[in-house]
Amino acid sequence: MKIAVLGSGNGGCAVAAECALLGHEVRIFDFEEFSTNIKAIRIASGILCFGAIGGFAPIAYAGNDVVKTVADAELVFIVGPAYSTVPFAREYKKAMKKGQKVIVCPGTNGGALIFKKELGLSFADPEIIVSETSTLPYACRIIKPGEIRFFHKLKAGLFFASLPASETDVAYLLFKQIYPQSERNKNVLQTLLQNGNNVIHPAVTLLNVGRIESPQDFFFYEEGVTPAVGKLMEAVDNERMAIAQAFGLQILSEPETGFIQGYMLEKNYHTGYSKAPGFVGIKAQTQIDNRYFTEDVGYGLVLLEDMAKVVGVETPVITSIIKLVSVLLETDFHSKALRTLDKLGLAGLTKDEILEAIN
Repeated sequence: MKIAVLGSGNGGCAVAAECALLGHEVRIFDFEEFSTNIKAIRIASGILCFGAIGGFAPIAYAGNDVVKTVADAELVFIVGPAYSTVPFAREYKKAMKKGQKVIVCPGTNGGALIFKKELGLSFADPEIIVSETSTLPYACRIIKPGEIRFFHKLKAGLFFASLPASETDVAYLLFKQIYPQSERNKNVLQTLLQNGNNVIHPAVTLLNVGRIESPQDFFFYEEGVTPAVGKLMEAVDNERMAIAQAFGLQILSEPETGFIQGYMLEKNYHTGYSKAPGFVGIKAQTQIDNRYFTEDVGYGLVLLEDMAKVVGVETPVITSIIKLVSVLLETDFHSKALRTLDKLGLAGLTKDEILEAIN
């Protein structure tokens, strides 16, 4: 296949590299202000990979021309944090072609919904199918420009859905050629709710703010997840799963997801994380103004709270975390919510109307 990847960070380079190693023709794009990896890939004509996935991945094009990147692409991957989804959508709109399959990987709090809305297309429009995954298929880090280390590749627990849901099979036939370990979800609300970052990152960060602001480094999971931290994660997870149940959707608990993905050996909220082989050696962030708050609270928990109101689910723990993080970062994440049902184009709808809109 001809595959385009928009995004040259850790995830973008990982997706581009594996697709190329599988024999697909890959082109990768990023904006000029994020061109460090793009330049290195262009000079080397590829990406050097180490770890769980190794080898040299040839890249057909690496640059800042979105038209050249997506021309004739059958699959277009959008890979980046939540704040990148709208800019990538606006850039892709300049070059989009009917029949292309777009995959926001990972969806990260309504990625497919916000992407298609930014394209100016109705959710039901089948001419460009926009899909999303529940998570990134790897744990990976760029070790130097143009070189990436894969710490882990998911064994399972990679979920996929499309917008509209009725077209999921069409896009999934292509996606599973690259990720055969993936599974279909019912719709993009299910992949949205299956995202576990909102459960893990804010809770662990909030209860370790003193350590994060101290001069000593520590390991985020091995040392940061204590029994009390695990209790807070579990409370958030229980509220997330209650929201999913109220929408008629089944999702896995976060420890169960980590277990089937191969990160963890135990299905619990304490030692499941602190003793997880897949999380060994991951250092904590060195400041609290970090995406574990700005993304997973500012885009994630505020959206879960908004969805909960539609189905009458109480979220006292999620709401408390939003308020506490707002104080710590001196930002009112309620009044300045970056991802809400309104921003997704679903404001004022009932549960049934929301489900109908995405099907």
